[in-house]
Amino acid sequence: MSAVPVALPVASADAERAGPLVFARWFATRIITFCVVEMQKLSHDRSELVTRAIQPALWLIIFGKTFSHLRAIPTGTIPYLDYLAPGILAQSTLFVAVFYGIQVIWERDAGVLAKLMVTPTPRTALVTGKVFAAGVRAFAQAIAVIVLSLLLGVSFHLAPWRLACVAVTVMLGAAFFSALSMTLAGLVLTRDRLMGIGQAITMPLFFASNALYPVDLMPKWVRVVSHGNPLTYEVNALRGLLIGSPGNLLLDIAVLAVAAVLGIAVASMLLRRLVR
Repeated sequence: MSAVPVALPVASADAERAGPLVFARWFATRIITFCVVEMQKLSHDRSELVTRAIQPALWLIIFGKTFSHLRAIPTGTIPYLDYLAPGILAQSTLFVAVFYGIQVIWERDAGVLAKLMVTPTPRTALVTGKVFAAGVRAFAQAIAVIVLSLLLGVSFHLAPWRLACVAVTVMLGAAFFSALSMTLAGLVLTRDRLMGIGQAITMPLFFASNALYPVDLMPKWVRVVSHGNPLTYEVNALRGLLIGSPGNLLLDIAVLAVAAVLGIAVASMLLRRLVR
């Protein structure tokens, strides 16, 4: 990480003065550059994908199979394991993304973040590159969960357009939660605090969504939380795409997109606090 590839040798102000199209191309190139840098880190530790697949596998094999036999959770005509699989897919991407801020704090401690911050790249492009790299990691995780679900007998709709929409949904969800993690990193400033907060919010986000059970089964106050939880919209979109559950795909993706944009904006504003 001592040398970070630079997409274009011009400053953001120069690109902006050259016109909106030139600036947009310059900005997109910067995002792609930082995304590629993040993905190169993953190529050096491919075992991470394997180890992160263990937890969703346990949820599907133990929890899913057990509750399928118990028939304790009413899911209509949909087998419970089929109902659960998109929720576990969303959960796995949440767990990948929500601790992403720890890596940013590590880069601060190693002096890498300070070097990135003095380049002419806007902070928004830096954060966007990182969150979409988290999205690519999350999609790789999602593929593992889909393959495992198919091996367990889950009936997925795997039309190409559906898989493309699954990729978009997963990446937007991961973008929001990784931006949330970087926002928390900018607030708490230390890895230990961020780890504690991440662990404290992960399970409430998971259980206050419809990943495990329908929203109608929740207490009223939890339903209110669920409707404001981006993970709920991610699960809704994945269920509609993968098992054909009725829903509003455009609304779900729109909510995730707005949440991701807001998360990136807030994380970008707080990023400078890490290098003071």
